[in-house]
Amino acid sequence: MYLGIDLGTSELKALLLAPDHRVLAQAGRALQVSSPHPLWSEQAPADWEAALVGALDELAAKAPEAMGAVRAIGLAGQMHGAVALDTAMAPIRPAMLWNDQRSHDECLEIDSTCPQAPALAGNRAMPGFTAPKLLWMKHHEPELFARVALVLLPKDYLRLRLTGEAISDMSDASGTFWLDVGRRDWSDELLAASGMTRAQMPTLAEGSAVAGRLRAGWARRWGMGDDVMVAGGAGDNAASAVGMGIVRPGEGFLSLGTSGVIFRVTEGFAPNAAACIHAFCHALPESWHQMAVMLSAAASLRWVTRLTGHAHEADLLTEIAGLSPEARQNAPLFLPYLTGERTPHNSATAKGAFLGLSAHHGPAALGYAVLEGVGFGLRDGMLALGEAADTKEMLLVGGGSRSPFWSQMLADHLGVTLHLAESGEAAGALGAARLAWLADGGDAASICQRPAIHHSYVPQAEPPLERYARFRNAWPAASA
Repeated sequence: MYLGIDLGTSELKALLLAPDHRVLAQAGRALQVSSPHPLWSEQAPADWEAALVGALDELAAKAPEAMGAVRAIGLAGQMHGAVALDTAMAPIRPAMLWNDQRSHDECLEIDSTCPQAPALAGNRAMPGFTAPKLLWMKHHEPELFARVALVLLPKDYLRLRLTGEAISDMSDASGTFWLDVGRRDWSDELLAASGMTRAQMPTLAEGSAVAGRLRAGWARRWGMGDDVMVAGGAGDNAASAVGMGIVRPGEGFLSLGTSGVIFRVTEGFAPNAAACIHAFCHALPESWHQMAVMLSAAASLRWVTRLTGHAHEADLLTEIAGLSPEARQNAPLFLPYLTGERTPHNSATAKGAFLGLSAHHGPAALGYAVLEGVGFGLRDGMLALGEAADTKEMLLVGGGSRSPFWSQMLADHLGVTLHLAESGEAAGALGAARLAWLADGGDAASICQRPAIHHSYVPQAEPPLERYARFRNAWPAASA
C-alpha cells in the first residue's frame, strides 16, 4: 500500500492507494487561515501536524490492515509558504502562506538587487513566493530573522516531523524563488538577494526519490512496519498532475481550487517571466511545467456565499443556475482580485469589485458574476500561456469542479473541452501516493496512468466576448 498526504490551505487530505490503483480509504481534516492584518495570510504549523495526526489516526482505525501494508508515504502541499525554524527546529512565527501579499516592496528590492533573477528562477519575483517573505522578516522582524536556522515549505515541515529530515523536492522548491529551476539546484545569487544562504536550506531530492524514513514512534502508532519510506513528493499542482497522469509534454489540466491554475507540461525548461507565467520543475526527474495562476478562484465563490448569507455553496449555485439568459447578460461584472493577482498582472494590491451593480441585483446575480469573473481571469491566464491557448482539451480537478454549471461555463469561456476525471478532487493526495510508489521502485509509465473520465464538458456556446472585453478594460480600476 502507498499513503498519499496532501496539505492544502483549507484541508489536509490523506488516502491509501492499492497496487491495483484503487483508493481504499480516505480521511481529511479542515484547516483555518488567519489574516491578522490586511494582505496577511498565515497558519500555525502545529495545526498542520494536528490535522495530519488526526487524519492518519482515522485511516488506521478505518483500514488497519491497509495501513499495516504501507511501504512508502508521499507528501504534497500548498506551495510557497515560509516555515521559519530556529536551531531547535521549532517554528519562530506562524507560517506566511502562498496568498500572503505583504512583501510587495521586497519583490521590487530583489528585482533591483538581482537583475538576473528571472533568468535563474524562470519567474518574476512575486509576494506569494518564499524569498520575499524572508526579506520582509529581515526588514520588519529583525530579531526573529536573526534566529532563522532553516526555512521549510509546508509539506516539508510535516516531513521533518515524520522523519526528522530537512528535505524538499524540486517542484515545491521551484516556488521559493531560491532555486535555479533550469539546473535544479539552489542559487547562491538568489539566496543572497534575500539575505539567505544554502546553510538555511533543506537538502533537495526529486519527487520520486526516497527522502526520509518514518520514525519508529509514528510507525507504531499507525500500525506500520519499521522501514516505511517517505518520498520527495511535490508541490500541490505538480502532485495533482502526477495523480491525473499529466506527465508528458503538451498535457495539462485546470485546477479549480482555492486558487485557479492552468497547468501544462513543457518540452524542457520554458520560462516566460514577462507574462507572469510560472516555469517550475515537474515532480519527475528532468521534466518541467508552466502554470498560469489566479489567486482567488473557488475562494471567490466561498466569499460570495458568505456575503449573500447562504449556508452552503451548493444552495447559491442552485439559485445561479436558475437565472434566465437575460438575467445573466445583465448581471454585474466581477473582478476576482480579492487577494491580489498573479497571471498576467503580478499585483499584490489589486482589488476586487462588482461593476454595474444596481438595486435589482440579488444573490444569484452576484453569484453568477463571481463565477463568470473567475472564468474571465482563467481566460486571461490561458491567453498569457501563448501556444497553450490553442489546446483543445484539459482535465478538470479541484473542489470547484463539483459544480456542473460552473464547469460548463468554464468550458465555454475557455473554448476547451474539460474532462472531469475520477478522483479529481483528491488528485494531489493521489499524486503523492503515486510518488511514494515510484520511490518504492515502481515504473512511471505504468503508475502515472490517466484516470477514467466521468463526464466531459464540451463548449456549447461562444464565450461572451463583449463582457470579457469590459472585464479586461476594467483592470486599471482594480489596480488603482
